[in-house]
Amino acid sequence: MQGSWKKLYIAAAFILTLALIAGCGAGSSGTPEEPTQQAAGGTNGQDQAQPEEQAQPEAGGEVNIYTARHYDVDAELYSQFTEATGITVNVIEGKAPELIEKLKREGASTPADLFITVDGGILNTAKVEGLLQPIESEVIDAQVGEGLMDTDKEWIGLSTRARVIVYAKDRVDPAELSTYEALAEDNWQGKVLVRSSTNLYNQSLLASLIAIDGEEAAEQWAAGIAANLAREPEGGDRDQAKAVVAGAGDVAIMNTYYVGQMSVSDDPEEVKVAEQVGVFFPNQDTTGTHINISGAGLIKHSKNKDNAVKLIEFLTAPAAQETISLANYEYPVNAEAKLPELLASWGEFKHQELDFAVYGENNPKAVEIANKVGWK
Repeated sequence: MQGSWKKLYIAAAFILTLALIAGCGAGSSGTPEEPTQQAAGGTNGQDQAQPEEQAQPEAGGEVNIYTARHYDVDAELYSQFTEATGITVNVIEGKAPELIEKLKREGASTPADLFITVDGGILNTAKVEGLLQPIESEVIDAQVGEGLMDTDKEWIGLSTRARVIVYAKDRVDPAELSTYEALAEDNWQGKVLVRSSTNLYNQSLLASLIAIDGEEAAEQWAAGIAANLAREPEGGDRDQAKAVVAGAGDVAIMNTYYVGQMSVSDDPEEVKVAEQVGVFFPNQDTTGTHINISGAGLIKHSKNKDNAVKLIEFLTAPAAQETISLANYEYPVNAEAKLPELLASWGEFKHQELDFAVYGENNPKAVEIANKVGWK
């Protein structure tokens, strides 16, 4: 009996030994596991990390935006970006000057990665204050048209809008229209409508004329506009178009995208207004129509730089550009993007060839001139 147990014990030990040998063989020749964090540093002191240029970007993460743009289409595009990349987009909204001051206070501790706003002058202010850094991306360089980004690439254009002359179709022959400068002449006395000179759009227009025509001529123009006003400035650009149709004045200086938005408004009265006004692009035989820009600047102390650049690449691609243009009637910065039917119907136009930084540089002088000539 004891002999039988002894034979069984020896047989079991032999089988166990074979199993251990087989297990060791499988461990050395089987498929290795996916690398873990240990593989980068190695538990045995050996560095197994791949070369940096071969490393794949991590999925997900976040990008934090301080924005002075307040459009539903922006939120829609951020959601699409998150869905496509897994990168969460966090947004803090505010007025541009307030956001700039916030960035200055926060300094290196800011959570912001991108500063998005309208107006080239404001974007240049963020640059001059040392809040931004260059954006390096061959994708963006290929997608964004020449002149629609900062010369040092510290901000990139996302869309543009033209400041045009809107006129009453039933009272004004567009052949009577020519330039911004002509609106300051005596024959337009009591016929011009425009919002307050405290508005940044008008300040940037005046700043552009200072750059093109010089301070003296720009002051004469501003004085002529103030003298030719049909009423004291009130309301926004939509209100100027409504006043044209109501007969308060014959022409208004306003941004194109407001006409587009009114044409598809939920308010039937705004739709009627859009149908009764025409759009004229001034200065086509001279210096071109004034345009302004929405843009995104990369924050100097961005903690999510790669994600921020990816978002700009996404927003300047044709699909996103077409979405912005169709929803907001702004002009795309990517020439490959198709225009909405209404914008296409207005035709192509020549625009001012100015560095958008001029708007910021000449802003103090523009404000001084407007106050001096009584343009309220």
